[in-house]
Amino acid sequence: MQEALRNLLVRDMSRALLLAAGAFVVTLIFGYFWLKVLRHYQIGKRVRVDGPQTHLVKTGTLTMGGMMILAPVVILTMAFNLVDRWSMLLPIAAMVLYGILGAVDDYLSLERSKKEQYGFSELVKFILQIVLALLISLFLYLPQPFGLANSGLVRIPFVGTYDIGFWFFPLAAFIIVATSNAVNLTDGLDGLAGWNLAIAFGAYGVITFLSGDFTNLMTLSFTLVGACVAFLWYNAHPAQVFMGDLGSLALGAVLAVIALQSQQWLLLPIIGVVFVSEAASSALQKAYYKYTRWRTGTPVRLFRMAPLHHHFELGGWSETQITQRFVMISMVATFLGVSLALTFHKEAQTAQRQTVPPPAQIAPPR
Repeated sequence: MQEALRNLLVRDMSRALLLAAGAFVVTLIFGYFWLKVLRHYQIGKRVRVDGPQTHLVKTGTLTMGGMMILAPVVILTMAFNLVDRWSMLLPIAAMVLYGILGAVDDYLSLERSKKEQYGFSELVKFILQIVLALLISLFLYLPQPFGLANSGLVRIPFVGTYDIGFWFFPLAAFIIVATSNAVNLTDGLDGLAGWNLAIAFGAYGVITFLSGDFTNLMTLSFTLVGACVAFLWYNAHPAQVFMGDLGSLALGAVLAVIALQSQQWLLLPIIGVVFVSEAASSALQKAYYKYTRWRTGTPVRLFRMAPLHHHFELGGWSETQITQRFVMISMVATFLGVSLALTFHKEAQTAQRQTVPPPAQIAPPR
């Protein structure tokens, strides 16, 4: 069995892209049947009343659509990208664990739920995310055979590889929690999170291919691209299904782990600029609201509504306009991120040429 799976391993870009196309087809088919399951069990979303009033019509829209991404990706990774690449267990485990957390949160926020609150409280959800992130970061940092021996390495454009040592452990946990929450906040408009995730995973697919050291991560990244694009078939406006926390938390976590394992996590805020903007707008909104209430007694909001896409929505932009414009920004930011990754690639090539002795010069006969 292992020998058969070994023969199926993806070893180059051409087969990775072929697997991405396969992931698209498998997700598309699986999604069709998953929607039937969701309808049968009435897995409808309960929309928050404190959000934009135009979103109230979405009440009852199917949720937990992230399962149609996660399940095909896990199965295809086990078949084509796992044997002799056991380090792939970590990003898959991160995706599954955060997916379970998100699924429970989704279940508590269903339209038919009797609870008044929408899913977990912010504090409980945050604590659970931190616990999972610390465990994942520990496995990334610990030496073999206890972990992946990442040892705090980071690739810095124009500079090279630098080891930040033990600081990698808490920083990696922060990146995982921040990215999963940022993607979760972005998943507020039809197609917005799906498109930005597909672009981000595509960027890391290219970056890991250029490095030449992470064929496993390249393959996983492109598999996720194919699955995310297929999900958009059902999530395009007006959405038949939402990704839900099951998808957004899981995909945000696995994006962070790919960035950390590839040692290119410094590029994540650039490639994921939309995710960063959405998270930053929410944080700034809360901080400014509390500050003005403390300072003047009258709380003031920095944005019309947070996260950022709601600010533009209340400003008169349509859902489709916001999604398309945010995707454009994400694509341009991705060009910049890949460009910076290429500078590191060139530095490595230059260093390699300098260490290779020149060929022996043979004097011509007289």
